[in-house]
Amino acid sequence: MDAPQTPDGPAAPPAAVAPAPIRTPFPDPPAPGAAVEVAPGVLWLRVPLPNALNHVNIYALDDSDGWTVVDTGLNSSRTRALWHDIMTGPLGGRPVHRVVVTHHHPDHIGLAGWFQSVHGAELVTTRTAWLSARMLSLDVQDTPPGELLDFWRGAGMDAEIYAARLTERPLNFADILWPMPLGFTRIAEGDRITMGARDWIVRIGNGHAPEQATFWSEDGALVLGADQLLGTISPNLGVYATEPLADPVGDWLESCTRLATHATDAQLVLPGHKLPFTGLPARLNQLIDNHHQALARLVPFLAEPRTAHDCFPLLYRRRIDAGLYGLAMVEALGHLNHLLHLQLVTRTRPDPQGAWLWQATAERYPTP
Repeated sequence: MDAPQTPDGPAAPPAAVAPAPIRTPFPDPPAPGAAVEVAPGVLWLRVPLPNALNHVNIYALDDSDGWTVVDTGLNSSRTRALWHDIMTGPLGGRPVHRVVVTHHHPDHIGLAGWFQSVHGAELVTTRTAWLSARMLSLDVQDTPPGELLDFWRGAGMDAEIYAARLTERPLNFADILWPMPLGFTRIAEGDRITMGARDWIVRIGNGHAPEQATFWSEDGALVLGADQLLGTISPNLGVYATEPLADPVGDWLESCTRLATHATDAQLVLPGHKLPFTGLPARLNQLIDNHHQALARLVPFLAEPRTAHDCFPLLYRRRIDAGLYGLAMVEALGHLNHLLHLQLVTRTRPDPQGAWLWQATAERYPTP
C-alpha cells in the first residue's frame, strides 16, 4: 500500500544536490472538503490518511454531465463522510459517474468499490491494479503467516520489532478497502481517455506499484502523475514477501527514463501526494540520480557481509523508528535486489532461520 513511503528516499550526499528548477504554483493545499481549481475544469482535493504521510491527493475533472474522480482515499467512515461533503460542496451535487484509479494501493483504490456499488460509477484502471487489489482484499490474516515471519527474519529485522509483530494483526487490505464488485474498464499503455474536456494519453510506470497509470494531456499542459511523479519525496520502492526477489528499483529506473522522453518544463504535474509542481524533466533526473547514488554507496559498504537492516544508516537521512521500520526495510531490500539482478552482489543464508547476508562482487557500482 502507500504506507510504503520512506521518509525522504535514499539519502544523497549534500555535495551532489544541485538547485532544482522545480516550482510549486499552488503552495496552499485544499482544506478537507474544499477544492482548489488548478486548471479549467480540474479540481484538486485532499483526503486525510492515518499515517506519517497524512494525505492523498484526489482530482475531480468536470465532464459537464458529471465528474470523473481520480483516486479515492482509504475506506473509512471518516473518508466516506468527507466524500459526502465534497460531493454536495465543490462537486455541486452532480454525480461522480466515473472513478479512475492509478494503482492498487488502498489510499488510491480504497473507495472504488463504494463508488461503484453505492453511486453507480464506472471503475477505470489497469488490469494489474484491479487484480492486485481484489486478490489482496481476499487474503485476511489475524496474525502474520509463516512466510511473512520468514521474510522478516531473512531481512535481519530488529529483534524487538520482530517480537512485537509476532502477535500483531498485519495489514489487511480488507480492513481499509470497500468490497470490490466484479467488473471494471481496463486501460493500458498508449490508450487515450477523455476526462474533463481534455484528451489524455495513458503512460504506465512501475517500481512503486506494478502497472501504475499516469495521464498526460495531449495539449501538453497537465500530467496526472499519481505516485510515479512526486515533487519532493521519493516513492517507496519496496520488496515484499509476495515476490521476495522482485526488482522494483530496476523497474523504477526504467520507468523514469522512459517517461522522461515525454516530460517538458511547461507541464503542471498533479501528483498523488504533496504539491503540484512544474519542472518535470529536472525532477525525473533527480529521482533517477538519487537511486543511482544510493546504489553506488551500497557496493563498497557491502565489501563485508551485511543484512538489509545493516544498510539503514547508509540509505536513510534519519533514525528509523518502529513506525517507519517496515518501510525502510522493504526499500533496503529493493536496492539490494537490484544489485543482485545486476550480479554486483551475492547473498547467502548460513542459518536457514536467520538473515540473508549480502556481499559485493565488485568494487564499485557502474553509475550510468
